[in-house]
Amino acid sequence: MIKISIFYPRKEGGRFDMHYYTETHMPMSIERLGVHPGFRGVSVERGLDDAVPGKEATYVAMCHFLFDRLEDFMDAFTPHASVLQSDMPNYTNIEPVIQFSEVKIFR
Repeated sequence: MIKISIFYPRKEGGRFDMHYYTETHMPMSIERLGVHPGFRGVSVERGLDDAVPGKEATYVAMCHFLFDRLEDFMDAFTPHASVLQSDMPNYTNIEPVIQFSEVKIFR
């Protein structure tokens, strides 16, 4: 299984609309990518400020897609890439950091 993680780092002047992201962008993403037979799930997280007293979260938001194989993700994402990426200005001005990982333990 592979995980595609999209991290939105905290930055000065950064804007991230979690409501839009969870209520509009992610349902649109799931509608498109979730129908692929290799899709295994998705999670969205909000970074918690002051979880460690006096420390801001490194990332304001994170999204993690799970697919059986990298090829499955690419097959699911590629036809919709332009639509999903063009929606980004509606919820953020932060350049995301994307990480592809092999999941070694999942319970």
